[in-house]
Amino acid sequence: MPEISFVLPHWLYWSGLILFPLFAMVLFRKSAHQEYGQPLSLSLGYFLLVVGGFFGVHRLYLKSYWALAFIALFTSLLVVNVEVRSVRDDLSAAQNGIKLAEFKVQRAEKAVNKGRRNAEQRLSDARQRMISARASLEDAQQGSERWNHIAQALGAGMLLLLLIDLLVMPKLIQRRNQAEKLQPDDGFHCPSVEAEHQDSLEPFLINRVISRINGLAGEFVAYWSVIAVFVYYYEVIARYVFNSPTNWAHESMFLMFGMQYLIAGGFVLREGAHVRVDVIYNKLSNRTMAVVDLFTSIFFFIFMVTLLVTGWTFFYDSYEVNEVSISEWGIQYWPIKLALSLGALLLLIQGVAQLLKDISVVIKPGAATLDAEVRPEG
Repeated sequence: MPEISFVLPHWLYWSGLILFPLFAMVLFRKSAHQEYGQPLSLSLGYFLLVVGGFFGVHRLYLKSYWALAFIALFTSLLVVNVEVRSVRDDLSAAQNGIKLAEFKVQRAEKAVNKGRRNAEQRLSDARQRMISARASLEDAQQGSERWNHIAQALGAGMLLLLLIDLLVMPKLIQRRNQAEKLQPDDGFHCPSVEAEHQDSLEPFLINRVISRINGLAGEFVAYWSVIAVFVYYYEVIARYVFNSPTNWAHESMFLMFGMQYLIAGGFVLREGAHVRVDVIYNKLSNRTMAVVDLFTSIFFFIFMVTLLVTGWTFFYDSYEVNEVSISEWGIQYWPIKLALSLGALLLLIQGVAQLLKDISVVIKPGAATLDAEVRPEG
């Protein structure tokens, strides 16, 4: 199989982190009110063909036994690629053996010219090693060519099947839709998991605004997890099918998840999903819980203000020198450090909203309900 050398451009990485969640949020809101007229979708069929067609995902979607042919080809290709990597190592070792044998021959020839004892014997041994090294190199080259030809043949067969399916996909979808009728499916429902935070129950307008902001921020960065699926999928395919591991996939994703962890902090606080010991807390009255929250909020705000100020300092210093990572990819670090202060700000304003709610409950216990239980999605 041919090697691929794609390196994710920096502009595509940053724009993808912004545009993909926006597109997904719009698509989700649009699909929530959409009525599906056919069991199978042509666009989804093409999407599955593009991203997973080489091991028959689109055929599984069509409930076709031809998926077994794709799976067999793909499995064979993985096995062959193991041999390709093995003979590549053998070829590299044989080439190093040639260089070592040449060095020993040259060294033995110099010893002969200087008339050193046993120099002729050492030269004869070195030349014999050279002959053996050349034979090993020839065997390794033949093995490499043989396994590469097998891999190319399997890849060509898979590509041919994909091209055929690319052309006949509309007909296959139409035939499957005629064979199946759309059945009403309410799906699996779990009310406690699906329950959304009710912004309307917040006591003040500022609480409702802050709750909405952190709700959108949490939803936005949640879609980054979908990006990780595609990136690691690409990394696995590039590594094991094309023998071309990347130098950017892992770094880009652990930086993305770090930013996700920071930006989602305000949302998690809103949901009451941070780790806490609430064995006694849950048994307290509404007003007593509010008093406890007011006391512990002192430590919360000290930490948040410190994180906000130091995070901004880290961001500013990084931006001034255009700091980049030390890896070959060299991604910019200042947007990542900006997430420190942004996440601290979102946590801080959510803490202010919680503080206002606690104060209102202390004054009037029925003014608001404190979240004493964690919803399952938290």
